[in-house]
Amino acid sequence: MNNTTSASNTLGVRTRAIHAGEVHDPTTAASAPNIVMASTFVLPPSFVQANDGSGFGNPETLGEDLPNLYTRWSNPTVRQLEVKLASLEEARDAVAFGSGMAASTALLLHKLRAGDHIVMSDVAYVGVAEFAHETLPKFGIDVSFVDTSDLADVAAALRPSTKLVWTETPVNPILRLTDIAGVAKLAHEVGAEVAVDSTWASPIATRPIAWGADYVIHSLTKYLCGHGDAMGGAVIGNTAAMNALRLDARVHLGGVLAPFNAWLINRGIDTLPIRMAAHADGALAVAQFLEAHSKVTKVLYPGLSSHPQYTLAQTQMDNTSGMLAFRVERGPALAMIMSEQLRIFHYAVSLGHQRSLIVYVATADVQTGSFRLSDEHLTRYRAYAGDGLFRVSIGLEDAVDLCRDLGACLDLL
Repeated sequence: MNNTTSASNTLGVRTRAIHAGEVHDPTTAASAPNIVMASTFVLPPSFVQANDGSGFGNPETLGEDLPNLYTRWSNPTVRQLEVKLASLEEARDAVAFGSGMAASTALLLHKLRAGDHIVMSDVAYVGVAEFAHETLPKFGIDVSFVDTSDLADVAAALRPSTKLVWTETPVNPILRLTDIAGVAKLAHEVGAEVAVDSTWASPIATRPIAWGADYVIHSLTKYLCGHGDAMGGAVIGNTAAMNALRLDARVHLGGVLAPFNAWLINRGIDTLPIRMAAHADGALAVAQFLEAHSKVTKVLYPGLSSHPQYTLAQTQMDNTSGMLAFRVERGPALAMIMSEQLRIFHYAVSLGHQRSLIVYVATADVQTGSFRLSDEHLTRYRAYAGDGLFRVSIGLEDAVDLCRDLGACLDLL
């Protein structure tokens, strides 16, 4: 399972995005990586001998030296992707899963057990928020929901039983940021670990482990795939932690990433650095257009100096990504206009694709169904979102065309 072909982190990020984890096929000499669709693999004699002739050795004792046995454990195509992800995040290893939710729930169930306590961002991807509200308590796990952008809130929530602090930056959908280094310092002082969902940033913008995080989570479906045609997820961290996660969560819970999806995502990553530069350029142009429009009451984008955490964004993000949000006075009315009149944007959920996407997020809907914020935290959320906002994922189209598409709808409001 060990892959020794990973590109050194001394190489540039564009070089690593293409070459890390990959090697040309020794049989066919094909330059592009193969798709290995096998579910099982012929065991090498060394493994059979080490296990007294059995194919059922103890994988926990073998760690990264374990050969490919069965695709639920490891697969050459998936492994190429894992090595590439670890290289981009400047980490030691990664474990890939069938979706971002599979990665998130795998880490949560792996690290937490009855009697443990987790501090979690009060605003997060809705699937994770719902899992924390509804499922973790069923296992006897205590959850404290805090505004992780407020270090005093994080510090006040920590306990001797805290095992994990879970944050997301930028947070979905309001683009609030978290000081990763500040949260990591507080968590580590009480013996807790830190997990950062960095899907919206991508490794091109932020590498949380460099800021002190223990785990990075990605929905590979988004920017890393980049084309909206493959689902996947990953957890990235140190070697020992990833070996343990692979055995406990992927082998036993079974949230396996299909090799074909791994191949598609790996291909998407080849252009990730170039795409992220284009996403950020387009998002800034659209954000500036919206900020100047008379019908728009608020724009949230980390690359704008008007963002409340612009200074942190400039420090912690090398690229301010392609996600933005904005508000108008009659959000639901504009949503209906957009669903009928948009010509370039797709009115759809998801993000990080080559095409631009937009959707209206009503505060009442996410509050009732997903976030369930306390009165104080709902007030903080409303300072960003009001009664609702438009979540916008800027693709790779010409910014002038995107502005014209949005402007035509705004003019009908």
